[in-house]
Amino acid sequence: MTAYDIFLAPFADYGFMRRALIACLCLGLGSGPIGVFLMLRRMSLMGDAMSHAVLPGAAIGYLVAGSLSLTAMGIGGLVAGLSVALLSGLVSRTTVLQEDASFASFYLTSLALGVLIVSLRGSNIDLLHVLFGTILAIDAPALYQIGAITTVTLVVLAIIYRPLVMECFDPGFLRAVGGRGPLYHFLFLLMVVLNLVASFQALGTLMAVGLMMLPAAIAQLWSRSLPQMMVIATISAVASGYIGLIASYQLEFASGPTIIITASLIYGFSILFGPSGIARRLAPRPHLKG
Repeated sequence: MTAYDIFLAPFADYGFMRRALIACLCLGLGSGPIGVFLMLRRMSLMGDAMSHAVLPGAAIGYLVAGSLSLTAMGIGGLVAGLSVALLSGLVSRTTVLQEDASFASFYLTSLALGVLIVSLRGSNIDLLHVLFGTILAIDAPALYQIGAITTVTLVVLAIIYRPLVMECFDPGFLRAVGGRGPLYHFLFLLMVVLNLVASFQALGTLMAVGLMMLPAAIAQLWSRSLPQMMVIATISAVASGYIGLIASYQLEFASGPTIIITASLIYGFSILFGPSGIARRLAPRPHLKG
């Protein structure tokens, strides 16, 4: 078997593999930078909670459409994710609960409600598709939707980049200069939910956050500069998608989990051999170095 047969032939021969690869490219471009900001804002676990929170909306969209319509499920997931984000913020501002605690409460309720809705009206196969995604079943309309979400994400991030960075590192200064921090916080949450909806269509609600947080963690192990971190996170997400698709095709594994495991392997390599990794810390340094 030649290198062409391994790395290029699956995409040259099969349209569903090409569509899956384009979906991974779009998801990497949008989710990579979003994941970096989530990590810098110490909202990594909230991102995971919001990925589960889209499930009841997706389940309602499934019931309304009567099938696995990605458009209906995406709209439902967007509404559900935004609702959980806004309700969690409202509860944390009006009660003694912290925002992470209110997120956990709402996401557990949403996850249970979504599974219940799908199990009542659908089959076990439908439930598996919702929970774990069907990236190889991405069709042209779903691809257009993912591409549109990626485009909107990049445009919005370019517009609010400076106040978003300021809110991450010095929110007090942003408030002092009248920077409308709550507005930027809402726009950022909107971008998170939109990208989770896009990832949900490919990877399911249980792994939608995978291409956000794993590449972001990889990027932090290789760089301390924010622009570099965003670039490395994007490259890591796209590489994980490509290598994962190749491995799943050649080894006949499930595509979604293989993509996330590939990202996990890159993360493990980065922990060991990255500039901030274990090997660098354990290696002896020259006398008087640094």
